[in-house]
Amino acid sequence: MKLTILGGGGFRVPLVYGALLKDRGEGRVTRVALHDVAADRLSAVARVLAEQAAGDPDAPEVTATTDLDEALRGADFVFSAIRVGGLEGRAEDERVALAEGVLGQETVGAGGIAYGLRTVPVAVDIARRVARLAPDAWVINFTNPAGLVTEAMSRHLGDRVIGICDSPVGLGRRIARVLGADPATAWIDYVGLNHLGWVRGLRVAGRDELPRLLADPALLGSFEEGRLFGPDWIQALGAVPNEYLHYYYYNRETVRAYQEAERTRGAFLRDQQAAFYEETRHPDTAALAAWNRTRAEREATYMAENRDAAGAGEREAEDLSGGYENVALALMRAIARNERATLILNVRNRSTLAELDADAVIEVPCLVDAGGAHPVATAPLPDHAAGLVRSVKAVEREVLAAAESGSRSTAVKAFALHPLVDSVNVARRLVDGYTAVHPGLAYLRG
Repeated sequence: MKLTILGGGGFRVPLVYGALLKDRGEGRVTRVALHDVAADRLSAVARVLAEQAAGDPDAPEVTATTDLDEALRGADFVFSAIRVGGLEGRAEDERVALAEGVLGQETVGAGGIAYGLRTVPVAVDIARRVARLAPDAWVINFTNPAGLVTEAMSRHLGDRVIGICDSPVGLGRRIARVLGADPATAWIDYVGLNHLGWVRGLRVAGRDELPRLLADPALLGSFEEGRLFGPDWIQALGAVPNEYLHYYYYNRETVRAYQEAERTRGAFLRDQQAAFYEETRHPDTAALAAWNRTRAEREATYMAENRDAAGAGEREAEDLSGGYENVALALMRAIARNERATLILNVRNRSTLAELDADAVIEVPCLVDAGGAHPVATAPLPDHAAGLVRSVKAVEREVLAAAESGSRSTAVKAFALHPLVDSVNVARRLVDGYTAVHPGLAYLRG
């Protein structure tokens, strides 16, 4: 079975390959094609993968190419983890937004809109190529903003594109751990959009254990989200928010923390990864050791500004292991082998959430089998959550419309309608600022 990884020179690709190395089941991935626009990054990651596979005669064969069509031909699965504009683009997203006093995070608020506007045209081109060159392939999308990009690709690939994210998985794992439950067998009632969801229940043997957590401030304060949001606020919500909702519920404090930080997250990662890729240029460098060292620092500093603003402290050791690669592997296994699994995924709504139309991509538990991912029916959202979900989905639709039409005024509308952008004039200046620094937004006119 062939897996094509788009963004194959990306820093987290070794996580995916590491998961593949552990899979010994029938029908496993035996060929991995890496694609990237940067040949030097491809070479660096290929070196890391070669060291990972050393001594393993059954390791999946790895090829690398800058030719997208070559990479896609014959693929059974396509894993998309591209970053249009690179980490320099992410740093610019943050800088332009913070200069206007609004959030520049890569998936939330102004930064997420800017990232979406330059990523959607590229993702749509990829979707069209997959439909032409590998029509039977399943696309697993990890490209951010994951829900928005998955919805853009679904217009050309239908249900054969599925979005993944490790954030709900990590949240469910932490809640289960606190409650003494096995995350592998607990049913997590999670619902929302990507980076905008809530855990409303955690069932073990048919019994919802979440009320026990909500009733105990000490338990709530014992894990990352409890410290991030505070027990009182979680109790008021009656649900545990995804960590990214901190940008909404504590927006003023988070923006201030980002403005006061020595470097934004994007600038930190840009500099850190540039050092890694430069180090691996030297043939005597132990590439895997350099990657492990860089990754440990990356994970430990994840959402550091939010934790500082909330006084949440350092991340726990159990939460430094990532997780999206295991979601991707479980998804591929469920489809390829008809090994039924329950996973939280980004899929088309159908009739799952009454608040949204059938084609809206949402993030909910799904039953996965050889026929793909099937969203599980869920109870309606409470008003406060429904309003936020509808509002952000409306913004996503304006981003898609702007990307399709090239309309600058529609792009302004997308920024202006976002709950974290507080002025139409700010929205106009954001579009001006982003088009000035991103060549990928030159298509916005009129």
